[in-house]
Formats: sequence, structure tokens, C-alpha cells
Amino acid sequence: MHHRPARTARKAAALAAALAAALLTGCASGPGARSIGYQVPDQPEGASGYTEKPGWATQRFAVAAANPLATDAGYQVLKAGGSALDAAIAVQMVLGLVEPQSSGVGGGAFLLHAAGDKVDAWDGRETAPAAANENLFIGADGKPLPFHDAVVGGRSVGVPGAVRMLEQAHKEHGKLPWATLFEPAITLAEQGFKVSARLNALLQNEKYLAQDPAARAYFFDADGKPWPVGHTLKNPEFAAVLRAIASKGSKALLEGEVAQAIVAKVRGHATNPGPLSLADLAGYQPKKRQALCSDYAVATQQYRICGFPPPSSGAVAVGQILGILKNTDAAALPLQDVAGQPGVQLPSAEWLYLYNEAARLAFADRAQYLADPDFVAPPAGSWMSLLDSDYLASRAKLIGKDSMKTAQPGRPGAVATAFAPMPDQPEYGTSHISVVDERGNAVAMTTTIEDQFGSRQMVKGFLLNNELTDFSFAPRDASGQPVANRVEPGKRPRSSMAPTLVFNKANGQLLMSGGSPGGALIIHYVAKTLYGVFNWGLTPQQAINLPNFGNLNGPTLLEEKRFPPATVQALRERGAEVRELNMTSGLQAITRGEAHGKPLWLGGADPRREGVVMGD
Repeated sequence: MHHRPARTARKAAALAAALAAALLTGCASGPGARSIGYQVPDQPEGASGYTEKPGWATQRFAVAAANPLATDAGYQVLKAGGSALDAAIAVQMVLGLVEPQSSGVGGGAFLLHAAGDKVDAWDGRETAPAAANENLFIGADGKPLPFHDAVVGGRSVGVPGAVRMLEQAHKEHGKLPWATLFEPAITLAEQGFKVSARLNALLQNEKYLAQDPAARAYFFDADGKPWPVGHTLKNPEFAAVLRAIASKGSKALLEGEVAQAIVAKVRGHATNPGPLSLADLAGYQPKKRQALCSDYAVATQQYRICGFPPPSSGAVAVGQILGILKNTDAAALPLQDVAGQPGVQLPSAEWLYLYNEAARLAFADRAQYLADPDFVAPPAGSWMSLLDSDYLASRAKLIGKDSMKTAQPGRPGAVATAFAPMPDQPEYGTSHISVVDERGNAVAMTTTIEDQFGSRQMVKGFLLNNELTDFSFAPRDASGQPVANRVEPGKRPRSSMAPTLVFNKANGQLLMSGGSPGGALIIHYVAKTLYGVFNWGLTPQQAINLPNFGNLNGPTLLEEKRFPPATVQALRERGAEVRELNMTSGLQAITRGEAHGKPLWLGGADPRREGVVMGD
């Protein structure tokens, strides 16, 4: 089916169209700039919670994002001849407006770009300020701060990297002028967008945001209540920032008036100031890294799965889980019918047991080894040592009849490490974008300000990240041995973001773009979707719809009310501590398919969020 924006209402709105045209003319500056003729779509008010999604099929191109307005912006860019990278930029700028709790110009991102089978990994991860040190999150009592004591304020704010990274990637992969890609977000910021059910629900439960005067004035009414669903929210301050970035590039964010406002906000916080400086902002440099690609076989099919290398732990952990499972009986375990629920098939208790034990092993290695590669050397000289087939086979042998409860890190190759394992601590936030253009180029980008509403500090209409809380609060263990992911000046914090591109190994053909938000559980959401598509033969929507599950090297986590009691009991009988909870993924995926002998792109969006897929 084709999914196109509704046009009727906006065609009738002549006055709004005239205003939009004037705005677009002002935005598209610089030589060769031109308008995409952006038109504001009818604005949805879809519920948060769980809403069934049909799945989508398109022929030429597709874009999947977490909010319909953002997806539509990417769709209109692709319709105007833009590249996958162009569409991702337009999507990101709209997400920063309509989904401000998750990502934006005040945060960072990891972007995978494929042109044919050539994959670039663009690192726009935030960095620690030059004046930061490993005791940044140690309180006056000598102990690590409580999580939100660290988050709320200036202390947690890292140097935002998403905009400068996108700017550099655009120079290589953009088709439309940079300024053109800001038209949708500027228009929506000026004209207003309707508060969605999800944004309203998150504001209802938010404890810290209203402490910031700028955020309180924007997100809440005069009585301090969140704006209701459907309320038209305008953000002229953010529109002005977007106009400046559109015309002057990332310097408009990281230097000058906006940068001064960011630094003043961070350093001037009354109770929790941070060390961010103007020099930190002006000096930020994205990195173009080598994607981390590993082979994955299902029966006779050979796949190449490419993900993001450290400082993200996503690709390593997903690859380890899949690789360990390959050395167990998991491949022989299909989805099982659920008694009394015709047509419903779920992972079996035996498969879930094997998955969770594999996950324990992967997360033990993650805590021990993974951090910014500019500060921490990989074990045995290569991150691929953690994905070596012999090493994963040896790790799989540790899975027994009863749960190991807590796994220990392995020793890949001739490894000697001077680091202590990182203690467990919370991770949150993020949004994911997947795009495939008509030229066959693809993007998988996961983007974040970390916790819900970031550091709760609003500057000129956008929120600042709290990305530094992805570092280990405790820099050393009891014996003084350092943690690999401790705070250091200029360092990028370890991430779980797992943007993923999958290829047919034999001919290099792109088969999938996907990813998810969800903190450390991103790794499990992505692994579930990959396994569902490539091992169980599901469409991306069917794979995304499967109940969530995972293990962070502790209790077995199951999405509440989604698994039969017999499955939960079977896991407990094998020694696993099982916790059922709300596991809100935000998966987006596009896969290659066919119908009647013709190629198609199949799209899936998470029913747990507001996202949709669009294309022609």
C-alpha cells in the first residue's frame, strides 16, 4: 500500500499556504538554494500506549520515523529528489520540535550511511568538556550522585554533536541544498504543531522540567498544567535558531549568540552548574569511523550486519548475542502458537532462556571492555575479537541447564585489561530514523538527548542533553582500578544506540535499515527485530510487534502482559529472576521484499509509539 499525506485541508488554507511560502523563501538562502515546496500535512493526534500498525509497502523509497510530522517531512524531501541523508536531516529537525523529549539540536547522534554496499559511520556523539574530570558525578560525601541529582542542571550537559555531524555528512551525501532541509521544521515551529498524546502523557508524569523557567513557559499553561492534546504549540525562538543554522551552518549553533546562551545556561545553573565552555562548543569535531560489520548465517543464507562501532556498544552486543545463539539450539526453535489466541505466535520459553543467557554474556563483556576508542584500546587489538566465531562458540558453552544469573566477562584473544567492570546504571531516551531513497542509498540514524527531556534545561526553544550521565558515575572500583567508561576531558560516553544496516553478503544488496530508542534495551529491541526478520521470516512490522524481552546481566525482563504465565513460570524454574515491566521500544525498520515478482520496500513502525512509514 502507498502512504501519502492528506492534502484536502491544506489546499483550502490559502492564507496558511501564503504564509508558508513567505517563510520558505526566507529560509532557502545561499547559492543554488531552492524550496521543496513544503506543505503542512493534516496533523495527527494518535494515542500513545499501544496502537496496532498495519505495516507498509512502497516501491521507490521509504522513510520511517517516530512522529508522523517528522516522517512526512522526510517524505516530502524524497519526493523533491532529495537523498536519504537529506531526508534524515529534515526528519531530525522536525523531531527536535515535535518530539523534544527524545532528540534535537542540543544532542548527538550516530548515523550509518550506505551507498551501494559502502557503509560510512558518522559519529556525532557528544563529548565531555575540557574542564571535566573523572569525579564529575561524585558528590560531597565521596559517593556517586543519585541519577537525577546528576541529570537535572548543567553538570550533565555534553558538547552537542548532531548538527555538525549532519552538516559534514551532507557535504558528501546531500543532493538538495542544506538550507532547504530546514523548511519543514521552520514552518511548523512558526505556524505551530498540535501537541501529541505521547508528548502530553510524558509531560503529565514529568517531575523536573517545570523547574526550568523557559521550559515551564513553553510546555505548560499558566496553571502549570501540560498543554492538552491537540493544543497548537508554536516555537518562534527555535524557528530563529533553525533559520540561523540553515543559513550559516553549525557555526550558528556552536559559536556566537546561541553558543553563549548555552554556556550561560550550563555554567549559571543555581544548584548544579557544569563546566561547558565556548571553546568546547566551537571546537567540536564529528568523526567518520569504520562501520562494525560481521557475518551472520541463517541456514544457507549469508548476511552482513553492519552497526556502529565504539563508543557505541550496540553493534558489538547485538553481534555477540546473535553469534552466541548460533552456537545453541535456538535455531531449531520456531515461534510457538499461543493456546486460546488463534494466529498469535510468540518466542518459546526455551528460546527466551537461551536468548537471555546469551545476553548476560554479551552485557558482561560490554561492562568490561567498551568505551571511547580514542581513550580505551580494544581487547586483543581489535573490537572484532569480541565477535570472533571461536570466542563466541566458547562463550556459548557456558550456557547450562540452569541460569548463570550473573555472567563474568570473557577473555577474547590474548587480552589483558587494566580496567574494572562498569557498575550498572540507568540509560534512557533517543529516537530512530530509517530511510531508503530511490537511488538505493540508505540511512539508519539513532539520535538522542539521553534522558526524557534531557537535562531539563531549555535554551532558545530547544532542550540541552544530559549525555554525560552515560559515563560511569563511579570512575574506579574499590581497589582503585579505573572503569573504561569513566569521565575524561574530550571523551565520548559509551552508548547503546544500534543503528543497523543489513546486506546480502553474496551480492552486497541492501536488505534492511533499522534501529530503536530505549537506553540499554536498544540492544535487545534491535536483536529481536533482526532475529524475527532473518531467522523467523517475519515482515518488519511483525518482528517489531513481537513482545519485548531482554537481560542486562541481571533479572530477565519481559514486556508486561504479553507472555503466557506458563512461559514466565518455565523461566523461573530454570533459576531466572523474571520481572515483567513496560518496555517501550520505538523500533523503525525498512526491509527489502517483493510482490508479484516486483521489488518492494516493506516498512514497520513500533505500535508502542506514534511513528509511521511513508513512501512511494
